[in-house]
Amino acid sequence: MQNLNAMRPEEVRSLIRSGELSGPTAGMAGGYTQANLVILKKELAFEFLLFCQRNQKPCPILDVTEPGSPVPSIVAPGADIRTDFPKYRVYRRGELADEVTDITSLWEDDMVGFLIGCSFTFEQALLNNGIPVRHIEENRNVPMYQTNIPCVKAGRFQGPMVVSMRPVPEEQTVRAVQVTSRFPAVHGGPVHIGHPEAIGIQDIAKPDFGDAVTIHKGEVPVFWACGVTPQAVAMHVKPELVITHAPGHMLITDVRDEQFGVL
Repeated sequence: MQNLNAMRPEEVRSLIRSGELSGPTAGMAGGYTQANLVILKKELAFEFLLFCQRNQKPCPILDVTEPGSPVPSIVAPGADIRTDFPKYRVYRRGELADEVTDITSLWEDDMVGFLIGCSFTFEQALLNNGIPVRHIEENRNVPMYQTNIPCVKAGRFQGPMVVSMRPVPEEQTVRAVQVTSRFPAVHGGPVHIGHPEAIGIQDIAKPDFGDAVTIHKGEVPVFWACGVTPQAVAMHVKPELVITHAPGHMLITDVRDEQFGVL
């Protein structure tokens, strides 16, 4: 069994590109930043950029491709956003139309790719501080939930924030806040702690995206803003075509986690 955590980013991307890896990327290429994806037609790119600027907690931008170019030249100049995510979601007029492992056939010359920070980036820091990361322990995708927290509108883009959840032992919640707040470029500190119903989550055992994980006695659900938010927004805005990563299936960039941290 290959040690995916110890691999370099380009090695993991090569396995993904060849179809050998197609699952969630949590724990892969340890120490390197992972990124979410949103691909839009150029005519919508400015409005979406403005949406991200107004909603930096759920949508922190790491890179934006040139129109027509599939290369994220700042964070992974050797990558191709059409092939290097394990799984993609294709939305047409707000509806999920398909899930695929390669979008080369869908690519057009006026498309712009947005690479958005991912909370997987700070998970190694949590582990280094003795804070468990349950979805890695259980080999599952991180649980994600649509909330009642509204994003700030920009042009046609509006909708609710999506959050990811990690159960944290009650006595370690303050440390979890401290550790993740050091990573403002990849969602930073939590947006909510405990009481999921207060942010519109009716059943913690039924995430809207990803997988449910075990919450042990003495643990508190802690919620971070999530880069899946644009998918929830796409469902509200209903543009002709939006392509995103499948939740939990990220791009492994060439950038070290600490470059997005505050020491």
